[in-house]
Amino acid sequence: MIHRAFLLYLLLLVGCANVPPVPQPVTRPPQTEYVPFVLSGRIAVQHDGNRSLSGVRWMHRAETDEILLLAPLGQTMARIRSDMQGATLDMPFKHYVAKNADELTQQVLGWSLPLSGLRYWVLALPAPKGAFDIEHDANGQVMLLSQDGWVIRYTRYAVQTPDSLPLRLAMQRDGLEIQLLIDEWEI
Repeated sequence: MIHRAFLLYLLLLVGCANVPPVPQPVTRPPQTEYVPFVLSGRIAVQHDGNRSLSGVRWMHRAETDEILLLAPLGQTMARIRSDMQGATLDMPFKHYVAKNADELTQQVLGWSLPLSGLRYWVLALPAPKGAFDIEHDANGQVMLLSQDGWVIRYTRYAVQTPDSLPLRLAMQRDGLEIQLLIDEWEI
């Protein structure tokens, strides 16, 4: 009798437990100019025959960007911070400063991270300044965007709707290829 009462008690507890919510697909907000976002994922860079891989966590705010490049176990290998005053790159025992992230990464890494355009391109949008070419697929999603000498290919989205956020993109320019695989969006 005690076993049946205990079993009934357990069934009642399980029935009262909260069911975790099903994650909703993240979609691009209609007004993106000052919308903050955080993305987490992985980045692969191939330049001059060298290939590097790391985790990435990018926190974008209206006036500030902070990008953390992470080792496989999550330790921060490098921190890029960019705002209206300039850009900094911090690595263990090293600190670099430049006018913007493009110049900073060119100076330190030998290739330029186009942060001013990238904040739009990761949302599958062209940057507001500069000419661009864009191609959409049958679902209305951007599959190819060309701007400022960069060719950006979008190969995977969260869902099959025109306002879905990309999960995988590859950017190419002048012998440099940057692949970004996004595991998580926060908008």
